[in-house]
Amino acid sequence: MERKGLDELEVNDIIKAGLCIDNAKEFHKILKETIGAAKGSDPRELWQRLVAKRVLKPCYPHGLHQLVYYSVYAHWDSTNNGPPLYWFPSLDQSKHTNLGRIMEVHGPRLLGTSYKDPISSFNLFQKFTVQHPEAYWSILLKELPVVFREPPRCILDTTDKSKRGGTWLPGSVLNIAECCLQPSRHPRKDDDSLAVIWRDEGCDSKLHCMTLKELRERVMVVANAVDATFSKGDAIAIDMPMTVHAIIIYFAIILAGCVVVSIADSFAAKEIATRLHVSNAKGIFTQNLIPAFNLNAGFYTERRKQVPLIQIAIDDGSKFSAYEIIYCRIMTLSRVVEAAPHKAIVLPVSGEDVCIKLREQDQSLGDFLASVKHLPRPNHYSPVYNPIDFPTNILFSSGTTGEPKAIQWTQLSPIRAANDGWAYVDLQVGDVFCYPTNLGWVAGPIVLYEAFLSGATFALYHGSPLGGGFGKFVQDAGVTILGTIPSMVKAWKSTNCMEGLNWTKIRSFVTAGEASHVDNGLWLSSRAYYKPIIEVCGGTELASSYLQGTLLQPQAFGALSTASMATGVVILNDNGVPYPDDQPCVGEVGLFPLIMGASDRLLNADHDKIYFKGMPMFKGMQLRRHGDIIKRTAGGYFIVQGRADDTMNLGGIKTSSVEIERACNNVDQNIVESIAISAAPEDGGPELLVMFAVLKEGYSSKPEDLQKKFTRAIQTNLNPLFKVNHVRIVPEIPRTSSNKLLRRVLRDQMKKELSVRSRI
Repeated sequence: MERKGLDELEVNDIIKAGLCIDNAKEFHKILKETIGAAKGSDPRELWQRLVAKRVLKPCYPHGLHQLVYYSVYAHWDSTNNGPPLYWFPSLDQSKHTNLGRIMEVHGPRLLGTSYKDPISSFNLFQKFTVQHPEAYWSILLKELPVVFREPPRCILDTTDKSKRGGTWLPGSVLNIAECCLQPSRHPRKDDDSLAVIWRDEGCDSKLHCMTLKELRERVMVVANAVDATFSKGDAIAIDMPMTVHAIIIYFAIILAGCVVVSIADSFAAKEIATRLHVSNAKGIFTQNLIPAFNLNAGFYTERRKQVPLIQIAIDDGSKFSAYEIIYCRIMTLSRVVEAAPHKAIVLPVSGEDVCIKLREQDQSLGDFLASVKHLPRPNHYSPVYNPIDFPTNILFSSGTTGEPKAIQWTQLSPIRAANDGWAYVDLQVGDVFCYPTNLGWVAGPIVLYEAFLSGATFALYHGSPLGGGFGKFVQDAGVTILGTIPSMVKAWKSTNCMEGLNWTKIRSFVTAGEASHVDNGLWLSSRAYYKPIIEVCGGTELASSYLQGTLLQPQAFGALSTASMATGVVILNDNGVPYPDDQPCVGEVGLFPLIMGASDRLLNADHDKIYFKGMPMFKGMQLRRHGDIIKRTAGGYFIVQGRADDTMNLGGIKTSSVEIERACNNVDQNIVESIAISAAPEDGGPELLVMFAVLKEGYSSKPEDLQKKFTRAIQTNLNPLFKVNHVRIVPEIPRTSSNKLLRRVLRDQMKKELSVRSRI
């Protein structure tokens, strides 16, 4: 049935959307007045008027927000006009954003008479930064508190042709952790500035705060202990939730000249052991007790139980039932012992007692720090300074071979990461930035550098972000920038757990990790009177984004509005030829190779083979592979369509089909072959994991039984956050004449099926 236009809505429609009759009549009257004032204008202007007048309040039922938004755009032609827009920048506000301010200062000099203002000249300025990346980064380095012990000889050196990405800031020496922890004039950070604010789950009346000075001194105590225990350049793992303690440890390792190994606390024991081995980690920081979680909806829900993780590690799980082990794999370290000599430094959940017997080489955090109590100033530490290309962090990204790629972040990577928060999210001094994530994923280090290099306060919730307790923390902490992932927003919306909370201090949202669903975006933005949601698309190996939303362009739900600053992006057709920049199209993305802070090495794979081999030449340079399929719409917006290779994005975590299929081998004796694909719903949203199974001739199995078996195998052997959404039993798997799997055919089949379901 065709949707009604806004002028066709009746009071009854509004009542059905959730308002009582009196409120519905008043609301209908306001709608008519707004329509009359905007008569003759297009839907975008009508929506702008409704938002400006705050006609749609956060307390109204979501059904009413849906009714109005979809009625405004009922007759919108997305094919010719691009996606419907819901947020529009104002010229005055644009000039006070970080990016708008530098455009006002430098735009006339760099663009000449072509420069008009931050909004109308944005696309021109972005293209200029692609052609002259050194000009953009020289400006940015003056905006961020990056202090060099030895300054760079230049911004970019391209004389060494063996380095496809160029040599950035050659000759410079610094410690990037020190830059995050020291006071600075620009942005203005004082010792008494609020650096971190946090709350423990269940303590809804208490907020904890830490100033920049207090944070720095605590980091330096841990850095002294790291220095006394490990050697410069050692790799040291962190496997624990994103808490204030994890942040202190992260910066301390880097301040002491060592390298962080990021391990997500959702990994199964086998995956933890693999990462420890690949990185040659000399030690690991972890907690001895954490809450056990129920993994419904792919997220953590507290089950009011604590499990001794180190005891599991030592005993290899033998003291616990299979049920407990499955749900405690969030941080199980059962194979760490096999990778000796690994030293574990164990943090208690509360107090100072870890409550368990440790191995001989392990230490409690208290004993670890006691080793520096004899120092005259244990809270003072002279940072270890290293060249700009010295590694600071080893992160892991799954590739199509089934083995995680070990990606080294250098000191360049945090600078690029900080640019995301500074330029697009517009983080400024005085902002309170909250982004529930984990140091094991690229989002963790990115948001740390975004906050601490912009002078914003970093807000942490020690607990599950899925319930009303987290929402109350956002309210009470005065969060101004809230980061999310789409699956998290979906959970908030479906449970209505944020009802009654005041989020109107929020001036923008950020979302990353997976594709957004339009209706979930509508719900989220409406919580703060339709503030913008900055969509982000990037990668671990890029240290940040390559596509973004911005505060200088109109925004559409589930879409990205621009390539990142100083980042060249093309979309390739099936023959590897870039489409014209202004043409709507769908294809694999190709990146210009000069990307400051992007990876140029892998610890366990051929970097050139993975990211460059087989990519076409364009304007005299070989493009860099990223692997995303991107749709460019009319109007120049971008929508992520999935992966070009056999990698999938499940709940914001990239993994490969090979890994999934390996975990599912032999789960049922009736199966001849199983194939894993991911499929994006027709109306947008996170990718769904679908398994295709071929059965032995004459045998039968029920799809729902296989779904349970596949999910159990994946959660046990790979990641407890993954789940199988659909199982299809098929007579055979499509292949090429050379026997290569045609996963794209299966993806297309599933996409059509999901499209039919959506219409029904």
